[in-house]
Amino acid sequence: MKTIDASNMYYRQLNELVDDAIKVDKTISLKNVFGQRYIGRGLPEKVQVKIYGIPGNDAAAYMDGAELEIFGNAQDAVGNTMNFGQITIHGNCGDTLGYAMRGGQIYVKGNVGYRVGIHMKEYKEMKPVIVVGGKAGDFLGEYMAGGAIIVLGLNLLKDEEIIGNFCATGMHGGVVYLNGHPNKYHFGKEAVKIDLNDNDIKFLKNHIDFYAKSFKQELSKIKIENFSKYAAINKNPYANMYCNN
Repeated sequence: MKTIDASNMYYRQLNELVDDAIKVDKTISLKNVFGQRYIGRGLPEKVQVKIYGIPGNDAAAYMDGAELEIFGNAQDAVGNTMNFGQITIHGNCGDTLGYAMRGGQIYVKGNVGYRVGIHMKEYKEMKPVIVVGGKAGDFLGEYMAGGAIIVLGLNLLKDEEIIGNFCATGMHGGVVYLNGHPNKYHFGKEAVKIDLNDNDIKFLKNHIDFYAKSFKQELSKIKIENFSKYAAINKNPYANMYCNN
């Protein structure tokens, strides 16, 4: 394993070192990371990067199959437009996590900020997944076109909501799974609550089990039948805003 100390290092220098390192060693450890941007951008499969500290914006942007593990919190836009791969965050994450994400999986142990999963999409076998252990802020799944978001709502304080407002606003594809049944006012008008089926139960179990294993959590008290599922009312919610061709 190649170890790089990122102390007081400019983000471009750090990313150049990572690019050079993976030509020789596919397993990289980054120590003392403190806000450097674009770490892990475009990394291909068979590369593993462990980050100790707080990576800056756009970590794993356009990632193409690598595994990125963050031992700490992360800033905004992690997994921006990623294609394949896996991101595991042992802390909280900021806004726009998984922006325009096209494939792969992201697991966050704690809470996430606003507009998580905005513009997520899927194509054939590429179906991205975001799993959040705690709560999510406003506009979760905004303009979502595919994939799945799972919010477990672990360790919430009394009367604390699992999501903010405007969840799934503009949604026209994909699904959102929430542990519980939030009030309707939390959702945009483009989302509708539907019943869980057997495939949903299997899907949730697989990802909850992986979350528990990744973060060494005991989640036997989570009842999958308590989850609610939300999908788009239709695939073209804003058709009336455009001229006919």
